[in-house]
Amino acid sequence: MASAANEQSLIIRTERGLTISGTRITLYDVMDYVTAQYPPKFIRAMLDLTNEQMSSALSYIEAHRMEIEAEYKLVLKESEELRQYYEEQNRERIACIAAKPPKPGTEAIRAKLQARRAELESQA
Repeated sequence: MASAANEQSLIIRTERGLTISGTRITLYDVMDYVTAQYPPKFIRAMLDLTNEQMSSALSYIEAHRMEIEAEYKLVLKESEELRQYYEEQNRERIACIAAKPPKPGTEAIRAKLQARRAELESQA
């Protein structure tokens, strides 16, 4: 396990929130996987972290569980609000794109996708 001083230097606060030093990965990214109960080895591989970075992130989360969870809830809420905002802002554009005819030469892949969708729906 990393020492307390080393752990502190590996987890820093940036404008994005609590971040693993030297990366753009926030502790909220790690929390997405932790709350989904993924194993640390999988999380480390998905986020391309070193063993030291991963253990520091998990140690920090465990040591500051209440504060991290409170911030994580705020991040999730803000993320959902942004998603809804941009969905509303782009509703007309998305509808316009969806109404356009398919590009020539994509018929085979579209047929394959439709067959796969039908297969998945029949399994449900």
